[in-house]
Amino acid sequence: MSNIGPIGVFDSGYGGLTVLKSIREQNPSYDYIYLGDNARSPYGPRSFEVVYNYTLQAVKKLFDLGCPLVILACNTASAKALRTIQQKDLPVISSENRVLGVIRPTTEEIGSITQTKHIGILGTYGTVRSESYVIEIQKFFPGVKVIQQSCPMLVPLIENNEFNNSGGDFFIKKYVDELLMKDPEIDTIVLACTHYPIIEKAIKKYIPEKVTIFSQGDLIAKKIQNYILRHPEIETRLTKQGGLKIYTTENQDVFNEKAFHLFPEEIHSEKIILS
Repeated sequence: MSNIGPIGVFDSGYGGLTVLKSIREQNPSYDYIYLGDNARSPYGPRSFEVVYNYTLQAVKKLFDLGCPLVILACNTASAKALRTIQQKDLPVISSENRVLGVIRPTTEEIGSITQTKHIGILGTYGTVRSESYVIEIQKFFPGVKVIQQSCPMLVPLIENNEFNNSGGDFFIKKYVDELLMKDPEIDTIVLACTHYPIIEKAIKKYIPEKVTIFSQGDLIAKKIQNYILRHPEIETRLTKQGGLKIYTTENQDVFNEKAFHLFPEEIHSEKIILS
């Protein structure tokens, strides 16, 4: 029998809470389960094979918890695992369920925002190395030039709440300067990691006024809303009591303490094991 249950939202750590916040604001009637693989975060430096295996474990767990629709609210997981899961695994483990990512919704729209046709990407090492943004943007906007910058220190700084000090400023400025030095014509910067909206104000301090920062949360929420409306076979399987459960592979007290500055509600997470 087909799953009937919440929308599942998965992230390697805390960053997906920013996406969950936006999705719930625009779609408040549905139930949600958030799963953060904090014990194995960050995913950015890990190999394609490891990220794929970890992400597949999380998807299977969310299916087991009753989710007919799972959102990979993690750019690294979307870049390294989504396509394989959609094409190889879904037909075997649950052909009626769906798994969506965060890269395609962004790349479908970003080319219409830039005026200079030069777009910068700030992302994890894994997302940048995958070239997913370069490939996908050029599918929709072949005349746009895409320049990438890997930011390996940002996720650890954000997750340990160490970004709002001189050390955090040093790395934020370093990565922004390195990106803009590669191409001074960049007029749009994509925050290609769901953690990065937390430091958007800090990033703005180091970019020219002409440069637009593109954060994914609201766009992804709109795209999810549109997807649900266009797929009644999924919508009818989503429960609608406005509930939320949060799971973490880390100690739940640690998760609750670190998540408070990322999410507008008091969090009471539960520990879960992925295997």
